[in-house]
Amino acid sequence: MKLALKIDVDTHRGTREGTPRLIDVLQRYGAGASFLFSLGPDHTGRAVQRVFRRSHRGFVGKVARTSVLRHYGLRTLLYGTLLPGPDIGRDCGQTMLAAREAGFDTGIHCWDHVRWQDGVAEADAAWTAREFGLAATRYAEIFGTPARGHGAAGWQTNVHAARCEDEAGMVWASDTRGRGPFLPLWNGERAGCLQLPTTLPTLDELIGLNGITESTVAAQVLTLTRAAPESCHVFTLHAELEGGLFLPAFETLLVGWREQGYDLVSLDALARTLDPASLPAHEVLRGSVSGRAGLLAVQGD
Repeated sequence: MKLALKIDVDTHRGTREGTPRLIDVLQRYGAGASFLFSLGPDHTGRAVQRVFRRSHRGFVGKVARTSVLRHYGLRTLLYGTLLPGPDIGRDCGQTMLAAREAGFDTGIHCWDHVRWQDGVAEADAAWTAREFGLAATRYAEIFGTPARGHGAAGWQTNVHAARCEDEAGMVWASDTRGRGPFLPLWNGERAGCLQLPTTLPTLDELIGLNGITESTVAAQVLTLTRAAPESCHVFTLHAELEGGLFLPAFETLLVGWREQGYDLVSLDALARTLDPASLPAHEVLRGSVSGRAGLLAVQGD
């Protein structure tokens, strides 16, 4: 049984502090993983400002449940508003390289996390290509090679991004939520590379719901992985959370998954075991996920 670990690195602080912590714990447990990096400016504060301006109840509820200030810190929550947003790729390139040098898979998350998450669902081809291109160029500057994979920020994407993945020669993407690997369709048209959707809820989606706490959330996830999956699992974690205050819960998961018999791998390693010609094709739709506000890209029926 394979369980791929997908690490979304959203912020300057998550890159600088959370990534090294996760490298250390993953090495100690002999687990593979994919680090997907935000490569441009950190404008996290704009997301917080937007949420409270629009009174988005779903996200405000999540803020209250998961104590965003504790995880991200005041400085990060002011980036892009009262403080200028630092350039993550320029400042933290050596930390990103350290992940690859430690043997981990790396890929593209986005250029500007807030801009992509807020804008891509309704964006046109030119806007999408510009944002995608900025991230792809910066990735190649840092790593000296094109990225093999992409994981859309906030599980937000569109058909133009799928075409960008194709044009960039990417092998895999993890842009969606779903049940198992598939080939993406957009209104019946094949576009985009192999999709490896997130199959399990994230810790921040579970905490605060039905009495689940930071100390019990790992046990809840392990109940979901107790039975063998039909194909495989993909679990998304965040450098800001599991690389910070959720680190003990993540260690509990690593131990538990090993005991359940899972091989903990990167997205790239998982993709290498799959034959795209044998996979089903599914529409990419917009749908809701319990514990997360708004609509996301999801694997259709």
